[in-house]
Amino acid sequence: MLAGTINIGVAWWLLNSVENICHDDLLPEGSPWTCPGDRVFFDASVIWGLVGPKKIFGSEGNYSAMNWFFIGGAIGPILVWLLHKAFPRQSWIALINLPVLLGATAMMPPATPLNYNSWIFVGTIFNFFVFRYRKKWWQRYNYVLSAALDTGVAFMTVLLYFSLSLENRSISWWGTEGEHCPLASCPTAKGIAVDGCSVH
Repeated sequence: MLAGTINIGVAWWLLNSVENICHDDLLPEGSPWTCPGDRVFFDASVIWGLVGPKKIFGSEGNYSAMNWFFIGGAIGPILVWLLHKAFPRQSWIALINLPVLLGATAMMPPATPLNYNSWIFVGTIFNFFVFRYRKKWWQRYNYVLSAALDTGVAFMTVLLYFSLSLENRSISWWGTEGEHCPLASCPTAKGIAVDGCSVH
């Protein structure tokens, strides 16, 4: 309840306090505020209808190599099944669920390896070791732990915004100084030349 209340409160506050937050063309230059959720459908219609999959995932696109992952996704569960048949005494092999693993990682937000490592570390400790060896403790406290971690993320997001991200801040650190990659604004489409960027 606390995490949901904080999330909706921050969203409501931003919508009412940042002028033109949902109108990119009216925002001041360099503004970090957008509301991208209302444009996803239209972006998808442009990608699939106007540009087309051939220029994105086909022979003319930058992401044609991703099509090989469909074959990997089809073969992966068969490999796990074969491993389970070859080593029937290894009970942990039957616990591997590739659709869940691949689907869960696809829904994870963009983050650094540190974020993923801490997620795997905490998840393994509490959902494998504690679940297996201290099941009563897990049944009693696992939901509370999950809510506490979610609330901690929401609380730290608000705290970091107010302490480090405001324009009138006196603290300057690497997290407030942009991408740290001079090529981050370079185009990725083939054949487009921009000063300071390599041509694909």
